Amino acid sequence: MRYPQGGGLTAERQQFREELRLKAAERFAQGEASSVIAKDLRVSVRSVQRWRRTWDEGGPRALQSQGPASLPRLSEKQFAQLEVELAKGPAAHGWEDQRWTLSRVKTVIGRRFHLTYTIQGVRKLLVRNGWSCQVPARRAVERDDEAVAGWVKAVWPCAEGSRRPVEPGSSSRTKPDSP
Repeated sequence: MRYPQGGGLTAERQQFREELRLKAAERFAQGEASSVIAKDLRVSVRSVQRWRRTWDEGGPRALQSQGPASLPRLSEKQFAQLEVELAKGPAAHGWEDQRWTLSRVKTVIGRRFHLTYTIQGVRKLLVRNGWSCQVPARRAVERDDEAVAGWVKAVWPCAEGSRRPVEPGSSSRTKPDSP
């Protein structure tokens, strides 16, 4: 994914990038070299070369922002409703266990909003809105943490043994002992 947070550029950042491209367009008209423009604007030369090709084909208007690459299919209000549905838990929607999977969220979106999403589309939707993947801790119900802590302190050191050899040796793996 290009942006680790999954949401792409914010509106402010899009505006900033557009201003950079338009500044570069002014300098293209003056005939400046791509490397000089890139250094002054603190961007890569490849970006400036790409902008110059676009500017040659369509002028300064071609460098203006086109807006987001894709608009979310669920509005903010609908996503808030989806969050309410997810907060009810999977059991409220007919599943036996309490795990939300992407396919289950996809099913809830289909039932509630009559929209079809792909599994990756659901993942991108959730990440864009601040959700993250959670893996439940797999522990036995019968686990006794106090007994485990006692075993780690009392039994494990005896079972593990000493890490240091009793007799002197060599730190070399290829020549273990020299006379």
